[in-house]
Amino acid sequence: MPDTKKLRLGVLDQSPIRAGGTPADALAETIALAKFVERLGYGRYWLAEHHASEGLAGPSPEIMIARVAAETSRIRVGSGGVMLPHYSPYKVAENFRVLETLYPGRIDLGIGRAPGSDFPTSRALSYGSPVGADYFPNMVQDLDSFLHDSLPADHPLGRVRALPKTEGAPPIWMLGSSDFGGAYAAHFGIAFSYAHFINPVGGERVMQAYFEKFQPSRLARPMASIGVFVVCAETAEAAERIAATRDLQRLRADKGYHGPMPSIEEALSYDYSAPERERVRYNRARTVVGDPTAVKAELLALAERYGVDEVVVITNVYNFADRKRSYELLAEAFGLQPPPD
Repeated sequence: MPDTKKLRLGVLDQSPIRAGGTPADALAETIALAKFVERLGYGRYWLAEHHASEGLAGPSPEIMIARVAAETSRIRVGSGGVMLPHYSPYKVAENFRVLETLYPGRIDLGIGRAPGSDFPTSRALSYGSPVGADYFPNMVQDLDSFLHDSLPADHPLGRVRALPKTEGAPPIWMLGSSDFGGAYAAHFGIAFSYAHFINPVGGERVMQAYFEKFQPSRLARPMASIGVFVVCAETAEAAERIAATRDLQRLRADKGYHGPMPSIEEALSYDYSAPERERVRYNRARTVVGDPTAVKAELLALAERYGVDEVVVITNVYNFADRKRSYELLAEAFGLQPPPD
């Protein structure tokens, strides 16, 4: 069982756009945050994929991986993740071989099955291709084979090779918020990251099944993490005030409005109805909010429940300074060490 006393921390960045800000601001903050958390000692920096969202500026994680990796030197950089049903596994393999060539040993390839968008946008991404989520297991297998030049000779694409040639291949991480992701990861013998921030119900069971059913392949043993929304501040009161922006944005997203992150003032002045307040309370099950001592204790408890030794942290709040400070306080609480020069 993983040792949660030595909990490792990473970052999942959705490149949030704040009210009054621009997508350019959001992407500049992504780069600045990656450099900042590398100095703090975080181990991974993953870039998310979302489409047709006015509130998130990250539809192309592959592009941002290249940019972030160029601005950092040691932290692992990857996708969290590429929504594979939209794309050719061959093209994804080419993209990540290029990234591996540029930044050898630093790239992670996280993949997901969800659309990351609405239905019309999904159609635009696939552009009429009949190959979609129903073929996901085949796509995962082919992606792995293209990355490792291991397509069987009798495969219809057996003579095709993904280039450029690389010494190694980025590890594949399956991202999921249901038993599908865990089952696929166990079957293919790859790493698994459970999105607690999407679905906080039943995740422990999914993770336990992954550990129990894991079939060694690319990995000799299971490797897993969980993704968690976190807002950490010097005091519990300050954390609650900052987290109000996330509460309101999440409520609006549940209603189909995927707009920019509201300001703290807007969030605190919003007149919630009784059903809306209940929804906010429900959504808080996905989020850890508090001072460093409380946040550390809750993350350790979550890691213990899931049986993992790594947590990937998502902090989406209005002020970038509050966002940075949350990651900084978390690093201090867990005693993260900056990488050696």
